[in-house]
This record gives sequence, C-alpha cells and structure tokens, in this order.
Amino acid sequence: MALFSSLTPVFIAIICVLIGVILKKTNGEKEKRETKSKPLSHPWVDEDLKDGTDHHLEEEDVDEEWQGLDENTAHVPFFAERYSEGEMIKRSQMFYELLNKRRSVRFLSDEPVPREVIDNVIRTAGTSPSGAHTEPWTFVVVQDPYLKHKIREIVEEEEEINYKKRMGDRWVNDLKRLRTNWIKEYLDTAPYLILIFKQVYGWLPNGKKKTHYYNEISVSIACGILLAALQNAGLYTVTSTPLNCGPQLRVLLQRPANEKLLLLLPVGYPKKEATVPALTRKPLKDIMVVM
Repeated sequence: MALFSSLTPVFIAIICVLIGVILKKTNGEKEKRETKSKPLSHPWVDEDLKDGTDHHLEEEDVDEEWQGLDENTAHVPFFAERYSEGEMIKRSQMFYELLNKRRSVRFLSDEPVPREVIDNVIRTAGTSPSGAHTEPWTFVVVQDPYLKHKIREIVEEEEEINYKKRMGDRWVNDLKRLRTNWIKEYLDTAPYLILIFKQVYGWLPNGKKKTHYYNEISVSIACGILLAALQNAGLYTVTSTPLNCGPQLRVLLQRPANEKLLLLLPVGYPKKEATVPALTRKPLKDIMVVM
C-alpha cells in the first residue's frame, strides 16, 4: 500500500505527459489542415487579377457548341518575305540597337503627340497572337485632363497604401534605389494614358459567355509588341502596374466586368531634364541557353 502511494505521483505525471502529447498532436494536425485549406496571404497581389491566366466559366454559362472560328474559315496561301543572311543579320542588329535604347521614363513632358501615332502603335499591338484568335484585349486611350487626374488620384491613394502596408520593407527598399514612390506626376503630364485590359471572357451572339484561352499571356504578348512600337515611334513610357486600382479604374472608365486592368502606360516625350537610373542589362550568355 505504501509502495502504491509512493508511485501515485509518478503515474499522475506520466498520464499528464501522455495527455499533453495527445493534445499537441491533435492541435498540430488541426493546424496542418487549416494551413492546407487556407490560402497563403499575399497582400501585394492585385485582387482584381486573381481570376488567373484562364477564366474558368461556370458550366451553365458555357455554350457547348464550338466557340472559335467558323469551321469553314478559308485557309489562303502565305507568302513570306525572305532576306539574305547578311540582310537578316543587319536588320536584327539594328532592331536590337533600337530596342536597347528603351528605358522606363518617369519624367514625361506634356508636349502634344500626334493622335495618328497612338492609333498606329495600338494597331500594331493588335497584330499580336492570341489563344484561338480570341484577341482578348481592350486598349483604353485617355487624353482628357479631368480623367487623367482622376486616374492619378485613384492610383496614388492605393499606391500609398501599397508602399506603407502591402508591399513590405524589402520591396520598398529595392524601389528606393530607383527613386520611385507613390507620387505619379506623369499621370497628369503625359499627353496619353493607355490602360490595357484583359478580357477574361467574351460574349457570343446568343448571349452565352465565350471562353478566352490564355487571355493573360495573349494580352501580355500584345503589351510587349506595344512597347516595341512606342520605341520605334520615338515615344517613351513606364510600365505601371497599379495594384488594387483595377475595380475603381474600371468603373471610372465604364468598362465591363469581364475586363481586368493589366497595365497602365503613360505615353509621351521625355522632359528635357529627365533622368533615368544608370542600369545595365544582363549579357547574352546570362539569358540564353543553347542546347
């Protein structure tokens, strides 16, 4: 009896340890389940673009019939212009030298730019390839001073929050070296703002939604062609991605809900006193792998 009494505290201690281990294991499994079910928080991600590269339509909204080009679409002979090897090398070198002069310019003049030039560069962007030839892009050109200023107010309000709360110290410190912040004077001074929207789906004549395959990739390619066309015309811009501004700007510009803002480009000539960071680009050996 005395032995049992002396061992009682030991048994109680063992039981307590076992209960603690069981509870810890249970809580750990619960936390794992919650972690798996709860998506990671990325406060810098634009909520308006969370639909992803492809917009998966609800089953009841999709027309089961073929949504692409007419099955009787004619195929015509293609005649390509061929250059000699020497001419190919010369043209490729000249185009590289032209594009290598491209810089992101944040100090833009209010000097007028011919509207026809803007029409032509957007026509050029519209030659971009797209998934199943859906052409899922809308280029909104803003030249009205009132609208430009309203856009600036919306962007600066959200950008200040981005810099102070959403982006984090590392991102903000990296941007300090480029001397950029949430103040976007160029949104007022640039003669044109081009806002590029991706259409996450389209509409069929019968009112059903039309799938736009690879819409984000397609529009991104079109943006790259647009940047090259602007450089070719002697115009400059800065690729602006106004995080968390999409819904407000969509309402301001009266764009439909199937359009999501991907990029905002202020377009014009650089100011005479414009400066850019003294940056270098990676050499060919660091960006190309030949196998």
